[in-house]
Amino acid sequence: MDEGSTAPRRTAIVVGGGMTGMLAAAVLADFADVTIIERDALPEGPEPRKGLPQARHGHLLWSGGVKAFEELLPGIVDRLVTHGARRVPVMAGLVSKAPSGQWFRRFDACHHTNLVCSRDLLDATIRTEVLRNPRITLRQETELLALEGDARWVTGVRIRSAGAETSLAADLVIDASGRGSQAPTWLKNLGVPALEERVVDAGVGYASRIYHAPGSTADGFPLVNVQANPSDAPGRGGIIIPIENGRWMVTLSGTRGGQPSNRNDDFLDFANSLSDPVIGELLANAKPVADVVTTRSTANKRRFYEKAAHWPSGFAVLGDAVAGYNPVYGHGLTVSAQCAVALRDVLHSHELGSRGTARRVQRAVARPVGIAWALAVGQDVFYPGASGKPPTKLEKFLASFIDRAVDAGARNPHALSALLDVMSMERPPSRLFKPDMLRHMFTGRKLAYLDAAPLSERERKSVAA
Repeated sequence: MDEGSTAPRRTAIVVGGGMTGMLAAAVLADFADVTIIERDALPEGPEPRKGLPQARHGHLLWSGGVKAFEELLPGIVDRLVTHGARRVPVMAGLVSKAPSGQWFRRFDACHHTNLVCSRDLLDATIRTEVLRNPRITLRQETELLALEGDARWVTGVRIRSAGAETSLAADLVIDASGRGSQAPTWLKNLGVPALEERVVDAGVGYASRIYHAPGSTADGFPLVNVQANPSDAPGRGGIIIPIENGRWMVTLSGTRGGQPSNRNDDFLDFANSLSDPVIGELLANAKPVADVVTTRSTANKRRFYEKAAHWPSGFAVLGDAVAGYNPVYGHGLTVSAQCAVALRDVLHSHELGSRGTARRVQRAVARPVGIAWALAVGQDVFYPGASGKPPTKLEKFLASFIDRAVDAGARNPHALSALLDVMSMERPPSRLFKPDMLRHMFTGRKLAYLDAAPLSERERKSVAA
């Protein structure tokens, strides 16, 4: 719109002031005046946030997410690094044992990168950047009660704040309220038919604890990851993530029947019980700086909004409100950012308040959602009791194929690069079926298996230094 135009600006409402909501608001502010509706009071700086228990556990931002963040908020990655975040090259900066048991070699030819820091730092940095925009208004301690409009068109929301109820009109309402989204209820109350949902729950429990980095490992120590094996239930795994201020975020996980406890005295024993004790060994000289925290709400749950026969104009759902994933795969943040990019791309070619725009957004966000869903469910569906129905023949085939791809990636740098294209959410899973990858998988040269975690002698000595 021209600055001299007398036509009113479009208005948009974002439900939820978390990561997805902030990124969505940043996009929408180029097209409309934006109001963020947030149920809780958000912290001023990098502090724990009420209503976000997963923030107390380890987080990764894969390179597909790093690129999306930078597209949405140019310069944000450098600002995060200034505050203590780290760019970690994958695989050179990652020591990882695959679910099928192989140790990945630390090939340094791959371009993929993880961004690592505490979730508190990440959220605070993004929140500060987004809320600088004068076109964005944050309404905290405000509850969304209902959508307004009908099954054909959402026209706004009904909210409650400080005990008073009121209505806000909007040309577009975005639900970014996370796993606890009430969108199915809101839509039902408007007369929208119920939509398909699927839950795959491996019964994963998480326990995390923060340590002072031991010895001289505070700067440059690799991530260390022992992944759970679905064929050996209960699956147990763990990861060490070096974060800002010379600390390690250590997260341990176990599936149904093998979850870690919330007892401080049990934490190290659980780490030593993994398929390789390397995490427990690295923690032997580390000093904990906090008590163990646990989480049990980790099911994969997807709502297939993009398949709706009829979808109301003026309303779309993004991020974890569409699908939540077992956090062990670390794709939630990347999906949030890629959903915001999808929203931006649709709005560049379709008017924000036009009929059908919201449906186009819903179908666009299904792509990153679907990729992360396939990666998570492709593993978790094989745990006992994870799903109401057994794995399909297709799921079994794909799991076997992925195991073959992982085996090649662990021992061949070219195969690893293609595998990381998918795991980093830079490319769709079809990348693994390209001729070059198939050649590396089935006929390519592969190095011998490693018999121990590929930590260098210097890294091992730095733990005890």
